[in-house]
Amino acid sequence: MKLLLDENLSRRIVPFLQIAFPGSSQVAMLGMETVADAEIWRYAKKNGFVIVSRDSDFHERSLVEGHPPQVVWLKIPNHSRAAVLNILLEQRAEIELALLQDNRACVEISARANA
Repeated sequence: MKLLLDENLSRRIVPFLQIAFPGSSQVAMLGMETVADAEIWRYAKKNGFVIVSRDSDFHERSLVEGHPPQVVWLKIPNHSRAAVLNILLEQRAEIELALLQDNRACVEISARANA
């Protein structure tokens, strides 16, 4: 499973995601930092990415359009890059279970899950 981090998540964590989520990227790394969410959605769908964002926009789009692409919604306050990286790595099994096995359109990761 490869992740596409939204612009609200640092591109600096992408190299550290590669073992757990090979092929992952971030929108700015793809030259898409100024494009509309609809374009990011189309890109993720075409290229087999799971979108990861702190915004509810992609979650709401998944309710309307279904999937693919699937979405990981990080319902967390602003955390350091290291904290976001740790959350994604620590919740990997939950993310994979929800998206791959349960075939859900969106998985929500909240701060409570990491307390």
